[in-house]
Order: sequence, then structure tokens, then C-alpha cells
Amino acid sequence: MVMALLLVVLAAGCWESASAAATLSQLKATLTVTASPTPNQGTDAVVYTDLRLMFLCLLHDVITVTWSLNATAGTDAEYKKVKVSLCYAPVSQKGREWRKTHDDLKKDKTCQFKVTEQAYAATGTVEYRVALDIPTATYFVRAYALDASGTQVAYGQTLPGATFDVVSITGVTTSIKVAAAVFSTFSVASLAFFFYIEKRRKNN
Repeated sequence: MVMALLLVVLAAGCWESASAAATLSQLKATLTVTASPTPNQGTDAVVYTDLRLMFLCLLHDVITVTWSLNATAGTDAEYKKVKVSLCYAPVSQKGREWRKTHDDLKKDKTCQFKVTEQAYAATGTVEYRVALDIPTATYFVRAYALDASGTQVAYGQTLPGATFDVVSITGVTTSIKVAAAVFSTFSVASLAFFFYIEKRRKNN
């Protein structure tokens, strides 16, 4: 009985410790994070009717993110992975509960778009192509250092003034919808014709 109670107390202590570690206010800001585009520069995630134009445009919609360990951070022995995310800036959170910042990282809705999660290195760079489904908003970038269990143990983010805008534009016109319907019908007809030919070949 005593042993069982001891195990319960220890388990509760571990659970509380793990829960406390998952709050942003208790994490040390040991990572320096920078990102392009430059402050207040916009980037477009656009769907074009012309595939050639779409390729040329998306070629420029790349964000380069770099992170490094602060000189005064101390040891980073427990850092096993780094997770980088695209986060809503305060101006794009107003009046939107689904983007609300919460100190409890399990409830936090600020950083919803993962840029990368990879093995930790004291310095690193990653290029992220803005996905077409990223909502129109003002963003910043945050990086978390994760321990072996995947728990956030430190973080860093771009400076408050280093935000950038993503404008998501969908250019799917009626002509594109009609073309898609025609291609779908053609595909079904072609498949039916193929099965018909195969059946006749087997019968002969």
C-alpha cells in the first residue's frame, strides 16, 4: 500500500513537472532567429490560370530561416531537435480566437504552420516555400529546441518588427473549372474504352 502511494506521488510529480515545462513564459530564449523576407515585405501565394506564370511566381515565395544558439545561452546538451513554425503576428490575431496566443503551449494557437522539424544543430538554415493554403495574414517565425521526449525546452523568434505579410490569392476561374470537368470526363471515357479493348482481346 505504501509503495503504491509512493508511485502515485512520483507519477503526479513527474506529470506536474512535464506540464510546467510546456509554458512559453518558463522557456529560456536561447535561440536567435532571423527570416526573410525582410521586415514588412510581402509574399504572395497565388494560383494562376497560366502554369508558367505560377511557376515563376512561386519561385520567389521562399522564406529563408536561420537560427543559432545565443552566446550567453550556456549548454545545449539536452537539445535534440529544432522545430520551426510560421506564427500569426498579434495584428492578425485580433478578433480571431482560433489564432489566440496561450502561455500553455498545448493550448497555444499562435504557431500553426510547421516549417521544419529536424535534428538540432547550434546553427542552421532552412528554406520554406510558402504553401498555397497559408491564410492571408502577418507572420513571424519561432523556433523551439526539443529534448529527447519532444518537449519544448527553449525557444527563439524573429524580432517584433521583423514581420512579413502573406497574401493568399486564388485565381480559379470558371474556364478552369470547365476545363477540369472536360478532362475528368475524358479520363473516364478513356478508361472505359481501355477496359472494352482489353475485354475484346481476351475474348479473341
